[in-house]
Amino acid sequence: MANKWTERQLEAIEARGSDILVSAAAGSGKTAVLVERIITRILAGEQTIDRLLVVTFTKAAAAEMRQRIGEVLTKRLEEEPDNELLSRQLTLLPRASITT
Repeated sequence: MANKWTERQLEAIEARGSDILVSAAAGSGKTAVLVERIITRILAGEQTIDRLLVVTFTKAAAAEMRQRIGEVLTKRLEEEPDNELLSRQLTLLPRASITT
């Protein structure tokens, strides 16, 4: 199921050339937007997961973000089992700086 992103969410997902801050109300899709941004950058070859700094407000949110990224990478790797980029990112995920 593909997400239908708002204009502002797409801006956050597609922004390049600078760091970004995603701030919004609870339940507004911040985690989904950040996961999509991270996955998009990884798949485009722009970045590796261990070179990103992702900061959230709670340990639970950081754990959820790491879990969601892992789920997306795992699902994509099941669809493309020979994709070395995806395999490498999944291997690097435990070292990723996703923190509070």
